[in-house]
Amino acid sequence: MSSNPGFSGVSETSKLKVISNHGAESSVWGAQSSFHAEVNGVDKAFVNQAKPLSVWSASAWKRKFDIACVLCSLPLTVPIFLLIGLAVRITSPGPVLFRQLRMGRDGQLFTIFKFRTMPVRRSTTNRPSVTTSINQRFTPVGAFLRRWKMDELPQLINVLRGDMSVVGPRPKLTDHQTRRLNCRPGITGRATIVFAREEMVLSPLPSCELEGVYHKVVLPLKQLLDEGYMAEATFVSDIKLIFNSVFRRWEDLELRHLIQMHPEFALQMRRQAEKPVNVPVVLAHTQSPLRGEFQAD
Repeated sequence: MSSNPGFSGVSETSKLKVISNHGAESSVWGAQSSFHAEVNGVDKAFVNQAKPLSVWSASAWKRKFDIACVLCSLPLTVPIFLLIGLAVRITSPGPVLFRQLRMGRDGQLFTIFKFRTMPVRRSTTNRPSVTTSINQRFTPVGAFLRRWKMDELPQLINVLRGDMSVVGPRPKLTDHQTRRLNCRPGITGRATIVFAREEMVLSPLPSCELEGVYHKVVLPLKQLLDEGYMAEATFVSDIKLIFNSVFRRWEDLELRHLIQMHPEFALQMRRQAEKPVNVPVVLAHTQSPLRGEFQAD
């Protein structure tokens, strides 16, 4: 099985069909990319069940594999866990771990654990649900943890608890989940490898447009990649994906160009560029005759 489902080895023009609550629109992207599939996304609504899982993804052996991976990694991860926890505690006030409700298998909510990378706020109403590299504030060590994905390390606890798997679709917020998961969400997955730097890709967008573009562009693409992978995953492909995640072998070279070529993204950027700019008016200076007291004798 190919470890790169949803992609072809030959670059070709891809077609993407996006369906939202506002109607259907079909577009052909002129970008040369290796995506060649149709994406069906529904804004903030559950639709049909995901594709059937592969034999490996649905087996009890995958759960045993998850537990074995966590236990075998403990000699390495426990010291790192303690060092990061100490760094977070010393450099900023607040709890070491960040907790948030996410959607799990069969629509079950669970609490996900991360190392806290942002300052504690009394109110979370102003915190954006879609973050970019420029619309968020980090703690002194937060940016480093995010860049190296080390803030995800506490999710090994979620794996032991049975909330998550090592490999699977990333768990999403309730209003970002477009389909009911038929498997455990994962620490890493197919979409994780491709969208590793999505915060940088989305940073040119104004904050008011992030939610719309994220639902119409990013979520359908992630869903396509994760469903395609989980429908064909094997023990060997999971090993390869874990290896690529640990050694940061991302596959996002075409991601920036692909997303920016999407009509929704291009429309919002064009609107931003067409906003009128207030240019100060400079009046011509007219020299007035000097008064008598300032004139030379």
